[in-house]
Amino acid sequence: MSAVNNIEPAMQTEVYFLSNAFNCTEPKDYFINDCCFGDDVAKWLIQQLRTQGIETSAEPDQEDFGWYFTFYVGGIEHCFVIGFQPNDPSTGDRWLGWLERRTGFLGSLFGSRKHGILPEAIQAIDTALRASSAIRRVTWHEPGTDDEPENEQSRDV
Repeated sequence: MSAVNNIEPAMQTEVYFLSNAFNCTEPKDYFINDCCFGDDVAKWLIQQLRTQGIETSAEPDQEDFGWYFTFYVGGIEHCFVIGFQPNDPSTGDRWLGWLERRTGFLGSLFGSRKHGILPEAIQAIDTALRASSAIRRVTWHEPGTDDEPENEQSRDV
């Protein structure tokens, strides 16, 4: 990755995708909030990454809005966060995920989670998502752009 004056170029580290293959209607008794869907998506992604030979956390962990897990690419720990976005199920349930670097508390305070994400980490998640015919419209974008696709075409990483 090239950087000018220590500023990293923007990367597409957020992803939207559509799928009706995962639970988004039945809250589980272990959910922090009734809307904390995504445990099954995270478990499935962990399995997909392992088939690529990538080391992952054993199980996903829960946030108040969804789930996350860690994995290693290039010797660097990354974190993938996944959450459900209520929408029209007739088009496919909409999921939002994003990549972060795993950092300590101080690094987190200073925004380090958004820096140093390896392109290979993005590629690993993209490969996992595109491996299933039950997942459609995999669309990556830069953080904060909320780049909703207007048609069925998805952008390559």
